[in-house]
Amino acid sequence: MSHLARSTDISTSHEAGSYVAASGIQRDQQSMAAAAVKQHPGLTSMKLADVTGLDRYMLARRLPELLKTKQVWRGPAMPCPVSGRSACTWWPVAPRDSYTLAV
Repeated sequence: MSHLARSTDISTSHEAGSYVAASGIQRDQQSMAAAAVKQHPGLTSMKLADVTGLDRYMLARRLPELLKTKQVWRGPAMPCPVSGRSACTWWPVAPRDSYTLAV
């Protein structure tokens, strides 16, 4: 499990992080995020939130966790169709692929 709060965060952030991990919320959110990326590959997190109805900030937390476990990979940046700012894209990784795919 990754740390869900920074060492400099206040105690309530650490308590919330412990709760999210222990309750299974983190695992459930990771599953939803991974499924969203599989269904809509190549989108920014903000566009992914837009098309799925998932919370953009939840996705912003869970996608990097999925990157660490090699369930998704971070693709090239592109202008986000929602914000207009440059943002990375997210792509699924096929089962058993433990390498970063090139675009």
